[in-house]
Amino acid sequence: MTNIPVIKTDQLTKQFDDYAAVNKVNLEVQAGEIYGLIGPNGAGKTTMIRMLAMAADPTTGDIYIDGKRLIRGHPDPEIKRYIGFLPDDFPLYNDLSVQDYLEYFGQLYYLPTDQIQPRIKEVLNLVSLETKCNSLIGGLSRGMKQRLSLARTVIHRPRLLLLDEPVSGLDPIARIEYRATIKLLHQQGVTILISSHILSDLEDFCTSIGIMEQGRLVQSSQLQALYQQDGQQQILIAVLDDLSRVETHLQNHPLVQAHVRIAETGKLGVTFTGAESDAADLLSSLVQAGIRVSEFHRMQETLEDVFIKLGYQHTA
Repeated sequence: MTNIPVIKTDQLTKQFDDYAAVNKVNLEVQAGEIYGLIGPNGAGKTTMIRMLAMAADPTTGDIYIDGKRLIRGHPDPEIKRYIGFLPDDFPLYNDLSVQDYLEYFGQLYYLPTDQIQPRIKEVLNLVSLETKCNSLIGGLSRGMKQRLSLARTVIHRPRLLLLDEPVSGLDPIARIEYRATIKLLHQQGVTILISSHILSDLEDFCTSIGIMEQGRLVQSSQLQALYQQDGQQQILIAVLDDLSRVETHLQNHPLVQAHVRIAETGKLGVTFTGAESDAADLLSSLVQAGIRVSEFHRMQETLEDVFIKLGYQHTA
């Protein structure tokens, strides 16, 4: 049986006069993924998410949500209930209490009357706002408001979350709390597509990454594959012996592309083209050669490193 993507787009395009905000994008997001959408301002991320959420119609191309094709101008109520959409300008009503706000949206999503109060308790517990139930929204901090907006987004138990810059403007502690909530939703089986310019946050929990640039999806892959796509890894080696012995050993190894002494630390940085098992074999060969290795570990690139590298490749 073929797995049907939760999100699939075919040549998706959004044109504004002579400007293509989203340009022939083919995207697939599988069930259970946390898919991070990154790119510079103006790359098309928000427009892309708005079309997936049926908040904007494509100019051309098709969108499929859980295998069902969206028909322009005819929003499908069943698909709308499947989706939770949190825009970057989330709507809040400062003169309402947290309780009244969530009741309102529970009714908008046609939750059965006897389920609304239990569900409000569940979502407030999810976002750690249990003690703010009767507080006015206008008196909440920015972080609390964004967590409340997430509670509103999931009150109808969507299976797909579309989050546009949900941690923008939050302090580090608030971002950590928000990430924990997203991870919990993921553990509950929710598929999540999230855009953010804070790449370290996405690196913490995303399973796949898509990079947009000038309306195009220029890269889309699992996060680990993105790190390893050039086939190289950096290994840091420290020994209790003369480094020249290690260098002589490395010169004869077919998978070592280069090595350099790091003057500040007295260690060796090695560019290595093998897999993890090959790296383990390299360590074993050093030990068997009588070299006393005190440190041996891979130095993985950050998502920011990968983004800058790919951005340079696509603009060069």
